[in-house]
Amino acid sequence: MNAPTLGLAAYARITANYWAFTITDGAIRMLVVLYFHQLGYSPLEIALLFLFYEFFGIVTNLAGGWLAARLGLNTTLISGTLLQIAALLMLTVPEAWLSVAYVMFAQALSGIAKDLNKMSAKSGVKLVAGDVQGRLFRWVAWLTGSKNALKGLGFFVGAALLYTVGFRGALVALAALLVLSLTLAALRLPRGLGRVAGKPKFTQMFSNSPAINVLSAARFFLFGARDVWFVVALPVFLTATLGWNHLQVGGFLALWIIGYGVVQAAVPTLIARHGLDPTGLTARFWALLLMLIPVGIVIGLEAELNPGAVLIVGLGVFGIVFAINSAVHSFLILDYAEADRVAMKVGFYYMANAGGRLVGTVLSGWIFMTHGLIGCLLTSTGFVFAAWMLSSLLPRETGARPIR
Repeated sequence: MNAPTLGLAAYARITANYWAFTITDGAIRMLVVLYFHQLGYSPLEIALLFLFYEFFGIVTNLAGGWLAARLGLNTTLISGTLLQIAALLMLTVPEAWLSVAYVMFAQALSGIAKDLNKMSAKSGVKLVAGDVQGRLFRWVAWLTGSKNALKGLGFFVGAALLYTVGFRGALVALAALLVLSLTLAALRLPRGLGRVAGKPKFTQMFSNSPAINVLSAARFFLFGARDVWFVVALPVFLTATLGWNHLQVGGFLALWIIGYGVVQAAVPTLIARHGLDPTGLTARFWALLLMLIPVGIVIGLEAELNPGAVLIVGLGVFGIVFAINSAVHSFLILDYAEADRVAMKVGFYYMANAGGRLVGTVLSGWIFMTHGLIGCLLTSTGFVFAAWMLSSLLPRETGARPIR
């Protein structure tokens, strides 16, 4: 095959495996939150179940980027898929075995799997997109947007499977989906994709690019701002305060993430003008808009408006603006990263992403218990403010140019 055909074929395989993995990732998140809330776990205990999931995401992105540079992105992508299958099957044991420590360990495997898969997929896009103007932005936006839409579908799939076939039946069905994906897509990727000549040192994982360091710090606060109210506080609030059942909660969150993903995939069309790619100024502008939304939701709740309506509308607007922020960030890291070190730079960047998710997840349970949903929303506002301030330091043009 010629180079453009090979790039499109490899991109299709990367995307197909990422899709299947993402459905299971969203489903297992919803399964664990709803099932263990049903068993009587407190919001903080549920948040702690995801502690190792997020913590090992930090470790995995560093080590995974280094391993991908040495072994190839196809190897790390296949390894991530296999680990997710193992994590799903670990939770099919009898209920008496499902202690907090055991579930945390299973979620640690799932966290390692998720970040191996994500780092491999997004780094792979940089390598197969080629040099066509605008293609990288379109392809990474489509990959990220479709992934998030399918993660939303995964939320609904997880809730629906829990409602119909139970916890263990759902886990077996999800593991079977990944086995099929591994067979049809991941095993057919080009060997050695992204492997660096020689043996890169682990210390090279830490970025010496000011642009990448600042973007990574902004990403930390951006995703902490979402997860501090979205991961635990929101589903528990909808269940315990508004009286929604599991299927309603799963369906609502699924629709939100699907819409978020659709917007993310459409970002190149929505914000790109005259074929120009986003810059640091783009990231700063959209962070400023995002900061206003949780404040608006707090005002609506404090004014004693219908809380369901306030959350539905507020979440809708938050999802649109957050999707644009995330898509811009996802393009900028690939734009700033050198092609021959892309896996390591992307790994470093998503280490910061995982750190933000870890902090946001733990705070989601703790702040919700102590200060309620409004406390989580105000914390989210502070996190977005930090992301906005950091974004002002990003280069005002594309490419990894020094920050002055």
